[in-house]
Amino acid sequence: MAGAAAKTTFYGGPIGSGWLTVAVMRRPLWETLLKDVGSLGSPGSDEIRWLKPGRPGDTLRARFTVVEAIPSRSKPDRGVVRSLSEMLNQHDEVVMTVRGMGMFARRPLTS
Repeated sequence: MAGAAAKTTFYGGPIGSGWLTVAVMRRPLWETLLKDVGSLGSPGSDEIRWLKPGRPGDTLRARFTVVEAIPSRSKPDRGVVRSLSEMLNQHDEVVMTVRGMGMFARRPLTS
């Protein structure tokens, strides 16, 4: 019944929750970046966009891009990284973007 009802919606069929897509993206972010660096937390995300609905049977993958790395002026042992996270479906269509920032420990400078 739910599938038939979903066909009458704006999306023309069942879709996944956008917030579920955000949650799914967090695992590869942890596995490929956060678990191996000195993450000091995040003040939050600036923007989340759901560009296409995720549908049952879709295969999603994540792409992470560092947009800017800003060393702290007052605390040289840390800095802020601005990033763009994207979720793509099996057709390489971007279904979601998240622009965020994180605070990270910096390696000591060597001379």
